[in-house]
Amino acid sequence: MKRVIVDYAKLTKDILNMLIEKYPDGYDYSDIISFKNAKGETIKAVEVRTEDTIYLVKISSKLEQTMEDFADDEDSFDDNEDFDVNIEDEDVAEED
Repeated sequence: MKRVIVDYAKLTKDILNMLIEKYPDGYDYSDIISFKNAKGETIKAVEVRTEDTIYLVKISSKLEQTMEDFADDEDSFDDNEDFDVNIEDEDVAEED
């Protein structure tokens, strides 16, 4: 299964929908996953899954606001068309 780390700035409508479906009242401390990225930095994220991918969405105050704004008015959200889960970068790791 592929693991993809996503910053709030690179969220797509599909990922936001999964986040809102999984965390309709927001996430709490027990939902947060902490791990080290390739640079050795500690990252805190919440997880959503598809059949073949685990998305680890980095937590920030902007993530929470983005989720709230999207839940209130999905049509005003500008989908990030540049986001490609197949692009390898320092924040992407694959796991069997």
